[in-house]
Order: sequence, then C-alpha cells, then structure tokens
Amino acid sequence: FRTEKMNSLFHRLHLEGRHLNKLKTADVHQLSAHSLQSHKESCAEDELIQTYIQKLLMMDYRARYIKTKETNEKDHTQQSANDSSEIEGDIFKEMNFSNEATSQSDLIHPMDVQMGVFHCADGFLKQLMVTKLSQCQYALPLLVPDPFTQQIEFPLWTFRQINKSWKMTNTNNETISQTQPIYKAETPMVSFFRFGSVSSSKSQLMNSLINEKHNTFFHRNCPGSSRTRVLIDGVVEIAWFCPSGTVDDKFTDCVAFCNLHGDAGDHEKQLQILTEMASVNVVLLPQLDRNDRNAAKIQNLYKNRKPLICLFTEDVSAATETRKGKYKIGLKGRNQSDVSEELRKTINDCLSESSSTFRLENVSKLSDIRVDEENDDDCRRGREAAKQMMSLLGKKDQTEIKELFLPHQGKLWQQWSQKNKELHRLRGDEIEMEISRKQTEMDQIRQQQHESDISEFIKLFIKEMNSDASNKMIFLKWLRILLDEHTSAELRDLHNKYDEAWSNILKLKEKEDKSDLKAQKQSEFERITEELQDANFGLEHIMREIGQIYESCSSVKENKKDLQIDFSSLPSLAAEMMISGFPLELMDGDAAHVPMIWISAVLDQIIQKLGDQRVFVLSVLGIQSTGKSTMLNAMFGLQFAVSAGRCTRGAFMQLIRISDEMKTQMNFDYILVVDTEGLHALELAGRSIRDHDNELATFVVGLGNVTLINIFGENPSELQDILQIVVQAFLRMKKVNLFPSCVFVHQNVSDVTAGEKNMDGRRRLQETLDEMTKLAAKEEVCDAESFSDVIRFDVQKDVKYFAQLWEGNPPMAPPNPNYCENIQELKKTIMSHASKSVKMTMMLINRQTQ
Repeated sequence: FRTEKMNSLFHRLHLEGRHLNKLKTADVHQLSAHSLQSHKESCAEDELIQTYIQKLLMMDYRARYIKTKETNEKDHTQQSANDSSEIEGDIFKEMNFSNEATSQSDLIHPMDVQMGVFHCADGFLKQLMVTKLSQCQYALPLLVPDPFTQQIEFPLWTFRQINKSWKMTNTNNETISQTQPIYKAETPMVSFFRFGSVSSSKSQLMNSLINEKHNTFFHRNCPGSSRTRVLIDGVVEIAWFCPSGTVDDKFTDCVAFCNLHGDAGDHEKQLQILTEMASVNVVLLPQLDRNDRNAAKIQNLYKNRKPLICLFTEDVSAATETRKGKYKIGLKGRNQSDVSEELRKTINDCLSESSSTFRLENVSKLSDIRVDEENDDDCRRGREAAKQMMSLLGKKDQTEIKELFLPHQGKLWQQWSQKNKELHRLRGDEIEMEISRKQTEMDQIRQQQHESDISEFIKLFIKEMNSDASNKMIFLKWLRILLDEHTSAELRDLHNKYDEAWSNILKLKEKEDKSDLKAQKQSEFERITEELQDANFGLEHIMREIGQIYESCSSVKENKKDLQIDFSSLPSLAAEMMISGFPLELMDGDAAHVPMIWISAVLDQIIQKLGDQRVFVLSVLGIQSTGKSTMLNAMFGLQFAVSAGRCTRGAFMQLIRISDEMKTQMNFDYILVVDTEGLHALELAGRSIRDHDNELATFVVGLGNVTLINIFGENPSELQDILQIVVQAFLRMKKVNLFPSCVFVHQNVSDVTAGEKNMDGRRRLQETLDEMTKLAAKEEVCDAESFSDVIRFDVQKDVKYFAQLWEGNPPMAPPNPNYCENIQELKKTIMSHASKSVKMTMMLINRQTQ
C-alpha cells in the first residue's frame, strides 16, 4: 500500500523514473518561460515541481506554500452552487457534521513536493536546493529514509556550502562574531519528537523558539497543508538558532534543533540517533499510560541521564521539575506564548547544566546509516583528489601561500599589466623608441614568467582536470569547499582587524586629526588590506595561475619544461568549467587587468564545444557591498560569492542556457552574466579610486547589452558620484558606436509602494543624469545635452525600486518576499530589452573583449 502511494505521488508530480534518472542542476539553471512568470499562489499540479524549484532558487520562501489550481476551482464551484440555492435555507440540512475527509485530502502536501524533488535530484542539485533552503531560513533534511527501501541516508554533501554567522557576548561584555561552515560547528542540540497522535503542533512550538515570525519547520497550520503526507514521516530535519548578540536573543549561543516528523514509535532508528546525540530531549505525548506500546521507550528516556522535557497535550500544569534534569509542562488550554517562554527557560536551564555538543560531521560515524558522500564513487574520488592537493599546502602561512604556489600571477603579472596599460596610453608625440622599450620590457617579464616553476599543487590540479574521470566537476566543488574551510578562520581574524583599523581612521577623520597618528593608522590599514588580499585564496586564483601559464607559453611560443600537457589544451579545461556552470574570472581584480590572450582562447574553446552561439550579455555595476552578487544569485539561482569575507574582486562571467521554447522568442541561446567588484572599493584606499572606477565602468558597460546600475539606499552624494562615472562610460561607448542600454536598480528603498515618492525619485534621477551628462560631455569633448542623447533610456520602465533584502533582522531573518517579486519584475524588464537588443555571438564578444 505504501509503495502504491509513493508511485501515485511521483506520477502526480511528473517525477516517475526520476529517482533513477536524476534531475540535474542544468535542468533547472536554464531560463524558461515558466521562470519569468510572476508569483502565483497556485498552479496546475503538473507545474508544482517547476514552480517550487524556480521560487526556491530565487530565495522566495513562499515556494513551500503553493496550492494546486484544480482544488481552488472545485471549491469555487461548490461555493457557486450554494449561492444559487434558495434564500431561506435549512441550516440543519446544509451544515450537518461529517466525519469523512473532504476533497482536501486529495491535495499534495507541500513537504511531499519538497521531498519529491530531493529524492529525484542528483548530488549537485540537492546541494544547491539545501543551500537555498538554508538561505530561506528553513529546516534542512538531516536523516532521510529512502521512500522505497526505508534505508536511512545522511546527506552530508548537501550541507557543505552552508555557513552560519552569529554573535555572542562574552564575560567582559564584548561582542564576539562567529562564522563557521555548519558541518564543522560544535553546538548544543535539542531534539523534538512525539509519541502517538497529539492535538498540539510540535513543529509550530519549535518555530516559536527559533523565530516566531517565520515557519522554520512546516506544520499543520501552514498554508497548503493537507491531511495526507507520503514522504515526510520518518524524516529528521535540523535548523539552527543563531544569536545576534542582543538582549532579545532567546538563546545566548548557537543551538541546533532537530525535529523527527511522524510518530517516534514508528521510527526507532531515528529516535535512537537523536536521543544519543542530543544535549536535551523534548517529547510530546497526550498522557502517560503504562499499557501504551511506547511505554518502555518513554521509561528509558526518563532513566537516561540526559535532560528530558515532557510536554503533555492533555495536562494543564505549568513547568515542573519532577527530578534533576526531568521536567513536565502541560499544554492543554494554555496560552501558546506562555508555554513557549516556559519551554525556552527550561531548555536554557538544561543547556547550562549540560556540556555535550553536537557536530553535524559526526553523524557520518554512526552505524547502519548511508552517507551520501561515502556511497557515491565519484564524490569519494573527487574528495580524495581535492584532499591530496590541500595536503600540499600544509601549515604554511596563509599570506604566503599564493607567492609559494602561484608564482605566475604575482608581481610579474602585475608589472606586465601595468606596462601594458602604459603602452596603450602613450600619446602620438611619444617616440617609437619608447614604445619599443616597453614592448621589450613586457617580453622580458613574459620570459621570466615562463621560466618560473609550476608548483606541485598546480601540476596536480592540471592532472586531475585533464583526466577522463567523470568526477571533474565534483573535484572542483570539493576543492572550493576545502579551500574555503582552509582560509575561513584566518580571513575572519583579518576582517576583524580590518574593520577595527577602518573604524580608527574614521574616528580620526571626524576629529579632523592631522597628526602622525592618522598617518600611522592609515599605514596600518593598508598593511592589513594587503594581508587580506594575500590571504584570499580560492578556485579563481588557481584558474588565474593556469591563465598566466598559458599566456607566458603563448607569448614565448614554447611549452614549459615542467608542464605535463601541451599548453594549448589549457583553455579547454576552463571552457569545460564554464559550460558546466562554474563562473570564470574575466578581469583580474588584483592586477585590474583582463588577461586577453587567455580569455580569448577560452572563448574560442567554448565556440568549438558549443558552436558560435547567440549570446545576450548582462553586466552589473555599483558601489561595493550593495548586494550586486545577491541580486544576480536570486535572479538566476546562481552562487556568486556574497559573504563579507569574499567580496567580488575584478569581474566574473557565467553562462546561463536559454530553454528551447524561449530561444525562438528571444532569438538567442545563452545569457552571459558578468558580476563585477564594487566601485569605491575600500581596499583601494590610497590608490587612484577615480581612475580605477572609470576603467571598470567603461569595461563593464562596453561588454554588456544591458548593464544593471545598482544603487543602495537614498544617499544623494553617493548617487551623484556613481552616476557621473556611469554617464562617462556610456559616452565613451557612443564615441566608438556601441549602444548598450541600462536599468537602474534602487535597492533597500524603505517604501517601494509609495507611487508619488517613486515618481519624484524618477524625476530627480532624470535631472541628475542630464546634469551629469553635460559635465561628462565637456570632459569627453563631445555634444550631449541629456542622458537620452547618449543611450535609449525610459525613466518609467528602466528604473526599479527594490524592497530591503531581509524580512526582519539577520542572522535569523528570511529573505523578503517583496524583494523576490522585485527581482522577478526586473528579470522581465531585462528579457524585454533582450528581445529588442542587437544579437551578439560568442565570436563577437571575443572581439569586443579585446
């Protein structure tokens, strides 16, 4: 009977056979007509999976509340029939009680939609899905019974990209910030389960402890909930409470909460694991009965030395300690807030007495549990190859790693970039000898690069990427995960020093201090900034090294003696990565330069592999830390680096496939998304920010068919500053007969619904743009009176106002659904521009980049 229900559910969800032929990230990472539809509270049953995935990728937590249309129509028909009956009805006849389930029992439970996708997704998609669930502040699957064999799986791989941040106050009243990969975090853990059928919702009670304004755990009173559920019983979900370091925190430390769905008496293995690993056990039951089938289990829990809190749904008593570490709380007829507060205090009391901690990785050590990472040969091989690379780094000083292992991209490449800029800035009156001298110097630098040894670290990387193994992309994922883990602690410490140094400079600026102390603090800030840049070490730096090995060989026209393959095959490795969905560095943020020979060769390889596809280029420009990467991630379900420790440096490009049905409408095959570092980057303090920003803006605007101009908050001086840079960039495009367009995105606007305010904002923006155009036109020596003289721009359609990203205060706040709606509207505007834009091919982009 159970298998029948499973098969019926998978059939209704159009997932038959998908638990064998898995859904892939590529299936959901393409732009389709469905992904452009506005937020819908309901959809047809055959669209449930698509709608759920699209909303989840956009970080719209309402993904879990979608209803099916057919039911709404039935309800409406029933309502209409009642309306048309005679005016004087018979209440006893029409409203008689029924014990039979209504049509609502036919609804697909929202958690069955979620778990249906989970069971039918491959490892990459599962990981992406769980990462997005975490961003939505939802509970995550921890122990998952296979729907057909009931074998319990621990999906450790899915947690590998999740970091949690929290703040605590120490005994000296100082606030300590923590950011950790969640699989490594050691925290207390509180487990919740129930025996029998209970009248109160366990999950709803748990939500009141974590975030009473958000349904972290799905419960019976959530929108779309139904009586029938097929895939969620026996699943254990986990969520973390992360304190903000304020007096309002419900718990002063990060605490994990585990929730066993269904009757714990039917899921003995899960119950055993939870009770063994928990710091505190909380059990819900109607009342105590020695003859109950679960009586022995309840008695064992009571005898166990771990704290136990019993919540009785048929008891009215307040919190009572029956013996040390054993508590009972009645729920019947009591105020939910009072119960929640009592339970919170009791859990805190228990935690203060307990020293036991829980670590996610340790679940993999349990017997009779299938661990996804161990069970998948490709995943295991990818991890071993990545670990072998990481072992070469040893315990070297993190600020020296790049210099030791990546010699081709350091000072030599930066010197070459500088010489190249100087060469292209030479005026007509410069003598030919000067040009020749610079070219000779550049050739010498390339020769030095070519003579540099390739580190064992890079040799191993090239060997792995050049193998025929099917696990290359898993290897890359593992390498990125392990590199982040390796660098995170050091980066966190450096960021704290960086913030402190910057605060000191700001304080001295406010005092208008002109003493030696200010110069000393500025010098200290620049040293920390340099250390921070040196300590940053990720996959992008490895690919940058590969790029520079290629460029040096290409310039010298000779393979390197210690390169195990022909250098001409290196661009193919990067092209494979891009086609598989990895971003590739387009502009080196440290040298502020585009490695043209390398990028051109990679694009040539993409053309060879995909054909000369039609491409629409979307770029983004804005002040540092204003949510540019977050916006692109939400729009296309991408994973550009967004944490404070990993601010974008330079520019990265990523390919997004267009679905077949959209290709005919849009007349192009791919979107090339270009994410860029912020203007006014603090790290550039002391250098020529203005020149750097102008170069970056000109590059980004020149590359894109449409550039998103991202503006944060309502600071007029900041706005004026960025607009002057933007206008100047567009004027330069006009001079070389390129006519890109732009959309302004005004983020974090307090009241996005205020029409009059937005109209006024648009008018002021238009006036400022026209004013900046006149100023920039003088500087660029050309004629332009208004911004519309420079590019085609509609102030009504091409200015978007965005709600703030979070619904509440981080770290526990979920993303704001209004922000997700704003993203969807912006996506439609971009596609509207795309349908009218001049089509570019990969080959044309390659030429334009040059």
